[in-house]
Amino acid sequence: MTERHPRWVYDAGQEPDPRFSLANERTFLAWIRTALAVLAGAVALHSLGVPESDWLRTTVVVLLVLFAGAMTALAYLRWARVERAMRTRTSLPSFELGLAMTGAIVLVSVLLAVALAVSGS
Repeated sequence: MTERHPRWVYDAGQEPDPRFSLANERTFLAWIRTALAVLAGAVALHSLGVPESDWLRTTVVVLLVLFAGAMTALAYLRWARVERAMRTRTSLPSFELGLAMTGAIVLVSVLLAVALAVSGS
């Protein structure tokens, strides 16, 4: 059999029902699609020059790009932790990723709201 990576996931426990592993994979891919959408939003803001303030636009775009990168890394870590939990038949990990993403989106939303309010005055 071919070695599978990451080893710390696949060397633990027993093979779970394939339906659960595939569902976990689909969830991971949904997070990746969301990260790509955030990157596309950052490119759109930069390309369209919104908000008008250069420093604020740059700040928001950089935050969105970092947010998308962090989301991708955290999604992979979550996939691995859930897969390992299923293999070892232990409790699933808590969902810190959701709280982190919510906080980041609230921060970026507030920055954009302030920027749009300032540019509209």
